[in-house]
Amino acid sequence: MEEKLGQEPTNLIKVVLFGPESTGKTTLAKQLAAHYNTEWVPEYAREYLQDKWDRENKTCEPHDLLPIAYGQMDLENKLVKNANQVLICDTDLLETKVYSEAYYNSTCDPLLEEYALKNTYDLYFLTNIDTPWVADDLRDKPDERERMFMYFKEALLKNNRKFIILSGDKASRLSTAIKHIDKLL
Repeated sequence: MEEKLGQEPTNLIKVVLFGPESTGKTTLAKQLAAHYNTEWVPEYAREYLQDKWDRENKTCEPHDLLPIAYGQMDLENKLVKNANQVLICDTDLLETKVYSEAYYNSTCDPLLEEYALKNTYDLYFLTNIDTPWVADDLRDKPDERERMFMYFKEALLKNNRKFIILSGDKASRLSTAIKHIDKLL
């Protein structure tokens, strides 16, 4: 079962949108995919947890994290087959690890942690908190954005991930991201 958390081999450039909730990751992922005429990998946790909320009126619990990780990697591994030069990932397992540690007393399932550190990407875009926070059924930390941003930044630094911080309006973020992806192509 562990192999399902691993990545399919590919020669594509893989980039990850990474950061706290409500910082424009999905919007930017869609824009980048359109710009490069390629696939973008949605955040599986959003679908999984919205379904859970609608059925049970419950939010994420520790036992949800491995199913979320499996779903995320299943999406990524399916979409990588149809991508064109670059694959845009709205999240990755390292982000799931960060949320696990932030929400559940600094703990993370060992299997999730193993693959969060093992899976590789060419570049991370850390999305800054300089965008308006938008409420929905799943978002719950409007007053902790700065703390969460630091968690994400520390995870990238600690794990030696190449990253660029994206700030500013949508156009500025898109322009900066394209500039950095073009360098990799």
